[in-house]
Amino acid sequence: MRSYRLDKPGQTDGLSLHHGEPPAPGPTEVLVRVRAASLNRRDALILSGRYPLPARPGVVALSDGAGEVVAAGAAVTRLRVGDHVTGSYFPRWTDGRLRPELADQLGCTVDGLLTEYAVLDEQALAVLPAELGWAEGASLTCAGVAAWRALTGGGPLLAGQTVLTLGSGDVSLFAVRFARMHGCRVIAVSGSEAGAERLAELGADHVIDRRRTPEWAGEVRRLTGGAGADVVVETHGPATIEQSVRAAALYGQIVLLWVVGNQPAALRISDEAYAGSLATIRPEFVGSRADLEAVIRAVGTHGLGPVVGREFGFDEVPQAYRHFLERGTVGKTVIRVAG
Repeated sequence: MRSYRLDKPGQTDGLSLHHGEPPAPGPTEVLVRVRAASLNRRDALILSGRYPLPARPGVVALSDGAGEVVAAGAAVTRLRVGDHVTGSYFPRWTDGRLRPELADQLGCTVDGLLTEYAVLDEQALAVLPAELGWAEGASLTCAGVAAWRALTGGGPLLAGQTVLTLGSGDVSLFAVRFARMHGCRVIAVSGSEAGAERLAELGADHVIDRRRTPEWAGEVRRLTGGAGADVVVETHGPATIEQSVRAAALYGQIVLLWVVGNQPAALRISDEAYAGSLATIRPEFVGSRADLEAVIRAVGTHGLGPVVGREFGFDEVPQAYRHFLERGTVGKTVIRVAG
């Protein structure tokens, strides 16, 4: 089998193609033939050495992937040969709250899914509906769960509430669709024409062009009759937190999904903005396998498949990374591992 391992952080040449034999699953493990994998922002940060959690040297890259179970250990009970599956971002976090001892991550501290075959414990996998394509199934684990937790992790999301999203990254695209599924009004802020068009296609009620309206919080308030947004899915962090606070409703939630941003290096909120708000800033960090399974049910029931921007072959992994880093398209960057 072939696998891409991160032998040294840096540029795409830090990823090396390795050859070997498919591993045998242990008693509670399954062997997955990976069909597709996809890139997330965290993968770019891991590659560059800027991710907060140090990557294990030589780790197989990527948290997001989908494939079929081709062998199972003798004690496996949750899965069977032929099941279509995807990996859980935190392979040992099944439900409840994240604890330090459950913090391992696919493609970072444990081997990920940029490989033709992967062995994972049965608890680290979620079953996909057979009708979901491989590219879509390989695009849920990180961005899909992060968006889901942003909207549902702080309590029930109610129909009629207003959700504000920032940019046209993968998390924001998911957030627009999930918010609309819950009956919410969506206001999106975008800095590109292609992103604005896609956000509108996915159901955003209003799209604010931040190039024309850099102080977009005022426009959010105008569109909501002065009330502000009930939930702000904050994916940009330091660069936008001031506007997010100003745009939030009196008791709104600002869900912080930012990991590593550019300058400024710290969150700064003016006294004026902070004093006029009772909003809660709530960090979220992807989610558990139970959250992933909730996303899969929502996608399957409501037909909310991920937006796929471009697909690459397994021999084109460096090109896929470069395309992702250059933000060449709106939507997921997918790598076809096998046909």
